[in-house]
Amino acid sequence: MRNAIIHSTGAYVPEKVVPNSYFDELLGENVSDWLVENVQIFERRWAADNQSTADLCIPAARMALENGGLNPEDIDLLIISTDTPEFISPSTASKVQYELGLVNAGTFDVNTACAGFVTAMDIAAKYIRSDHQYKHVMVIGAYAMSKYLNKEDKKTVTLFADGAGVVILKAAETEDQGFLASELLTQGQYYGYMGIYAGGTFQPVNRDVIDNKDHLLKFVQKFPKELNPEMWSKMATVLTRRIGSSPAGVDHYFLTQININSIHETMDRLEVPREKAHTIMHYYGYTGSACIPLAFHDAVSKGKVKRGELLVFIGSGGGLAFASAAFRY
Repeated sequence: MRNAIIHSTGAYVPEKVVPNSYFDELLGENVSDWLVENVQIFERRWAADNQSTADLCIPAARMALENGGLNPEDIDLLIISTDTPEFISPSTASKVQYELGLVNAGTFDVNTACAGFVTAMDIAAKYIRSDHQYKHVMVIGAYAMSKYLNKEDKKTVTLFADGAGVVILKAAETEDQGFLASELLTQGQYYGYMGIYAGGTFQPVNRDVIDNKDHLLKFVQKFPKELNPEMWSKMATVLTRRIGSSPAGVDHYFLTQININSIHETMDRLEVPREKAHTIMHYYGYTGSACIPLAFHDAVSKGKVKRGELLVFIGSGGGLAFASAAFRY
């Protein structure tokens, strides 16, 4: 059976390290303790003033190519998941394709906020399974949210960070590896709770928008605290049942890295050891579309993930969008 297997990974985070102490000084109050105790973020990386989303994608992609022993011309399709794009138009993927020399690759961007990377993995796997002209598909999750932060808003400025993670999927004739199943869900009633609401056609950027900082990221309403653990545990249960397994049968979970407590609660609900969910937000902050591939690359690089193991990826983000996918590594 033709399937999409995970071939190689890559990652990049900016050099600029922003410790929690920076925000104590910026905001004039102690936020370090809350960040450590509640989300376990100690520091994060922010892009330099002259770095854009494409600048984060390119070195991560080159690493994935090198790790996979591939040349740029081997890539047949590039999908970039981001909600901090290079431009409103054209796509971020078109610029990255050119800069990398992916001369044979078609391109497009996906925006389902922080659920985007798993959504893009789902799309990529189905391209490979359904069309024999696609042998190598590069999927990038990229985030440069520091460009959209209101530095007076402690609800956002302390959490969000930048980076890019890459997975290259490869076509293979196998029944023992690769994509197994997926699920995409959206609870659109939450679309107005968090986002960047100016800059599109609904509210074009003008002087009033800039003065009111409506072109920056904002939390408008608080999400129900239990929403992510409920949805993640439900999706993991449904997904594993569909592939003839169970939550306990999964070797590794890679979940959206915004809140350590949500991850722990999800593992507890599934009655599996918390150690099965690898985390990287501690030194990278919350990197949106990039957080799951960054966590996966980190686990692979450290030898924690072995071939043949069962992996479940679950992402969630503004909208609210949710995506899950199961792969046999």
